[in-house]
Amino acid sequence: MAVPRVRHQLTGGCQQQFGSMPAYMASYQSEAGYMKDLKRYRAKSGRLIPVWTLEIQTLPEDTDRILDAVMQVHPLSFGRYQRNASISAIGKETAQPEAGSTTTTHVDGFTAGATETYPVVELKISVERDLSVLEKVMDAILHVHHYEEPVIFVREDWASRADYDVNSDNPNRWWNNGRGLPERIG
Repeated sequence: MAVPRVRHQLTGGCQQQFGSMPAYMASYQSEAGYMKDLKRYRAKSGRLIPVWTLEIQTLPEDTDRILDAVMQVHPLSFGRYQRNASISAIGKETAQPEAGSTTTTHVDGFTAGATETYPVVELKISVERDLSVLEKVMDAILHVHHYEEPVIFVREDWASRADYDVNSDNPNRWWNNGRGLPERIG
């Protein structure tokens, strides 16, 4: 019954502008059906695998501590590399702690409901879609995170896995392009 619902959403105002639903969209019974179809994806360049992506908001100086803790329970593999993660540029996080929060409990003079703003980065990692793996990784993160209630988003995603040759003569690869690896920052 998901197709009629999707058709209704698409046709409710879009029918006149875009016409009827494309056949490829109607062939999927739901978003889950569409996503499952990616398991069959095979290109000459590689494949896609189902993963959970975790986006962890944390202090810039805590990213290595979190990654080290996760590495105790999971290698964070991506192809032939381990400890794979991305870390955003520094931004801001803001909140208004309620009465009874750890902020109002441990910061003398803090008024419940007052706005606080701190530096934050988003640490992004991915793990295979296995609940036991996710549980271990989440436990490791929650144990070392500086907040009692860290902001962590978990998404179902698909990650690429390349079919590559380490001795490829592809001119776009870093070992062939004349530039080499980018300058290391850490």
